[in-house]
Amino acid sequence: MRSFAKPALAMIDTMRAAAAEQPARSIAFGGAPGSNSHRATMEYAPDALPLPYFGFEDALEAVKTGVASSAMIPIENSQHGRVTDIHFLLPESGLSIVAEHFMPITHALMALGRGPFDAAYSHPQALGQSRQYLLDKGIVPMAHADTAGAAAFVAEQGNPAFAALAPPIAADLYGLDIIETEVEDAADNMTRFVLLAREPLDPATLEGEQAMTTFIFEVKNVPAALYKALGCFATNGVNLTKLESYQSGTSFSATMFYVDMVGAPGDPAVDRALEELDFHSKHLRVLGSYAQARERG
Repeated sequence: MRSFAKPALAMIDTMRAAAAEQPARSIAFGGAPGSNSHRATMEYAPDALPLPYFGFEDALEAVKTGVASSAMIPIENSQHGRVTDIHFLLPESGLSIVAEHFMPITHALMALGRGPFDAAYSHPQALGQSRQYLLDKGIVPMAHADTAGAAAFVAEQGNPAFAALAPPIAADLYGLDIIETEVEDAADNMTRFVLLAREPLDPATLEGEQAMTTFIFEVKNVPAALYKALGCFATNGVNLTKLESYQSGTSFSATMFYVDMVGAPGDPAVDRALEELDFHSKHLRVLGSYAQARERG
């Protein structure tokens, strides 16, 4: 069911009404009020009007249809890797990455009762980031659409044996008690978010700043195709900070590669590398160039 729990609905209606009056100021995000995506949105743009949606797909659709100016989407976590399905959602959305934002992540265990707890509800990323904690406590992890949404769900259920893993602010919003804070397994837990908009940034506007460019490509089905593709960056001295593969379609015959690169088109070395990569690829698409929010390397 793609719907929020009742304790979140009044806040969501208020936020959506405000965003509808000024769509140019609105930033869509996936999750209930109090989620990490909500927090990231307000950290990145304190004057923005946050616009909550049940899932990432809905938030991206809001941007595509002009309901929101942009969307704040988590893309990867330092402890638990890439967010599920994000490599499919970004290219399919037709939107462009225009900014990135890094945010430390901390989770609190919250509930209506004091325990013991049979289950803890949260987004799969949060459950993975607190896997050892839940194992040690003997609490069964239960996946939910988002962290704050899980807190609203636990409040709605009224079962003292249910808990939620969510940002501490969610306990205040949904009337839960915080049982324990900082339950993530690693103290340096960090999530990278990207901001997506309908139009890409002109790389020329990034002159004088350290830039990042994100793109996807599919190599030709010939021997040493990936070696030749990556050689384009080595010979031109361009630094790749991320390279991930994923399957496109169900045939397992087409492997796509997702790449983060330091630099942007307009830099001669970057232009040469991308031109050579295009020659060695069946498909190449730049998802956006944007200012680097955190130094790489």
